[in-house]
Amino acid sequence: MSAENQLSKIISQLKSSPNLSYSESSALLSQAKLALLKLNALTPATTSDPALLALARDTYEAGALASIRAKNPESFTRYVSQLQPFYELPPNVLPAAGAGGERKKITGLYLLLLLTQGRYAEFHSELESLSARDGGASNEHIESDKYLGYPIRLERWLMEGSYDRVWKAMKKGEVPCEEFGVFSDILTYQIRSEIASSSERAYPSLPLSSTKSLLFLDSEGAVVDFARSRGWTIKDGHIYFPTEADEEGEQGQEASKVVIENTLGYARQLETIV
Repeated sequence: MSAENQLSKIISQLKSSPNLSYSESSALLSQAKLALLKLNALTPATTSDPALLALARDTYEAGALASIRAKNPESFTRYVSQLQPFYELPPNVLPAAGAGGERKKITGLYLLLLLTQGRYAEFHSELESLSARDGGASNEHIESDKYLGYPIRLERWLMEGSYDRVWKAMKKGEVPCEEFGVFSDILTYQIRSEIASSSERAYPSLPLSSTKSLLFLDSEGAVVDFARSRGWTIKDGHIYFPTEADEEGEQGQEASKVVIENTLGYARQLETIV
């Protein structure tokens, strides 16, 4: 079997078996990269054959998706770096480079990774380069894509403090595909931390039951554990927040109250849906 046929077979196996273990996927990807090496097609700098370029791109995309499923952000980031030269190729070199393959899914996942890591400057830089690659496409056009729009909307809501909208996006089936759901736990932790900070700024205390709903925790025991991790005091069914902190004035306090009320309202709605 030729190296090109072997590579096509491996890529087909990776695409048709997304539930392979990471060790199985890694073994197949190693074989695929060896085949690319034999074909002198590891990068666009070593070949101009459109068929080989497409096979190389598909290999790295399969590796990126396998890395996300395995919750391995370092490996995913390496594959994204390897994919960038392929995504920048003009259509006359690789006809499918602009619209084919898994570019939008991979890019959306990369944006979400940057968001969950708090790398906001890189997030916006990637958006700008994405617009440039798409011939100056508007943000509205980019956001209309199901893969790219998801992290863009989440970032905007997080910056606004609209945590209830982020909860809705994660809890109501708006996640574009399985791989995006990998980040839900990370986002949940981040949102809880932000809501906790807003609570500390807005109120001296809250009932334990309200805090459970507010933080979307499953039990009061989980609230107690979370409270202890934040240095909160628990007494007579209430959570008491540290009193030293709040120096940002009434405007910041009111903004924090709005965040808390919106999130509590959504939590109560969820509790009534049975």
